[in-house]
Amino acid sequence: MVAAAGLQPSSLDVPTLSFVAVCIAAFLGLFLIFAWLKERDVRALAWWGSAYLIGASSIALWGAPAPLFKLPPEFSEALIFVACGMIWNGVRLFHGRRLWPLASVAGAIVWLILSQIPVLFAGGNARIALGAFVVAIYTFFIAYELARERRKSFYSRTAAIVVPCLYAAIFLMPLAMRVFLPEPIAVHWLTVLALETIIYAVGTAFIVLLMVKDHHVHVYRKAAATDHLTGLFNRGAFLEAALKLCVHQGERDEPVSLLMFDLDHFKSINDRFGHAVGDEVLRVFAQVVRTNMRESDIFGRLGGEEFAAIVPESVEVASRIAERLRTGFEAAGVTVGTQAVGATVSIGAATSYEPVTDIDALLARADGALYRAKNSGRNRLYAADDEPASAECARLIAAARHAQTATRGWLPQRKDAAPRAKPVSSAASG
Repeated sequence: MVAAAGLQPSSLDVPTLSFVAVCIAAFLGLFLIFAWLKERDVRALAWWGSAYLIGASSIALWGAPAPLFKLPPEFSEALIFVACGMIWNGVRLFHGRRLWPLASVAGAIVWLILSQIPVLFAGGNARIALGAFVVAIYTFFIAYELARERRKSFYSRTAAIVVPCLYAAIFLMPLAMRVFLPEPIAVHWLTVLALETIIYAVGTAFIVLLMVKDHHVHVYRKAAATDHLTGLFNRGAFLEAALKLCVHQGERDEPVSLLMFDLDHFKSINDRFGHAVGDEVLRVFAQVVRTNMRESDIFGRLGGEEFAAIVPESVEVASRIAERLRTGFEAAGVTVGTQAVGATVSIGAATSYEPVTDIDALLARADGALYRAKNSGRNRLYAADDEPASAECARLIAAARHAQTATRGWLPQRKDAAPRAKPVSSAASG
């Protein structure tokens, strides 16, 4: 490659390039360490910075004159695998996953063990192939950790592609040159390796800093959109996400349902047990929501004891989701902490089968159904007056009323006594 470019072998001196690579890797390693000292919440910076320093040490030992260091070459090569493992663990830590410190040194341990078997290292190509295989394994795991990042931001997607490619370029391409290319070109593989080490060190450090910046943007955006007490969306974030879902469902000509929740007698809970218990009741309800809602559903706290959810479903499916939340919170709210609270929730539902252009109108319909649910005894779910009747709604009504009769000996309401709003389900009054 160098010869093809018209350069003489002496034009790019390998020891000089190795020295430059060591200096750059060491400098970037210290830079990442100092960045960690400033941003202590991003511990992955310490792992990445340490990996750079270990990589710089490996290159220095590998290229040092023999009289200075008597260590066998496999030890300096093993340090490269330790650096790869630390970068992998740093990526895991950055995305909030458990560290596997033993995996950081596993490749180096395997390398040192196999280096004691002379037959495996008898040929240079076998040694190169084994080293490339170990690096490829670490590269695969790094790419996997980056690809499974759920936020999928621009920088995360870029890192998932660029970092493994840099890994492959720095370790695999020069080795492939030595194995497969003619001798006049293959002789320059060390020169290419040294050059790519410099490019890799700078490129990955740049990607790392972009990922950290992206992380901070995500944290600040999440804090601005999250209710501090429950961890759910706040009112503004919920309405923004709900409108996007409405637009998406409208484009697909599919229904969307909005559910309004109001914790029953919440002021009385605060008065009887104190605001600390009241806050815990809110957190319990939020936990019930997380347990019973799907990833496609959007949930938020509108303020006080009022919550709302929007789901990309018809009234029948939304009713099942709401009823699951109602019964789940009724069970979880019997005792909160050490207090027998008996908290329950009333729910109003409204569904639109047409594209939603004004989410306030949908909120108003769900709020009207919620008002009727509270006036009709609380701890129940009501659908807006104009929702289409369905066999599923009727089944939910019958099941809930049967539960009333079985648990408290109440008789089912007569059909002609039902309120105007269609009761999707009802349970014991709060």
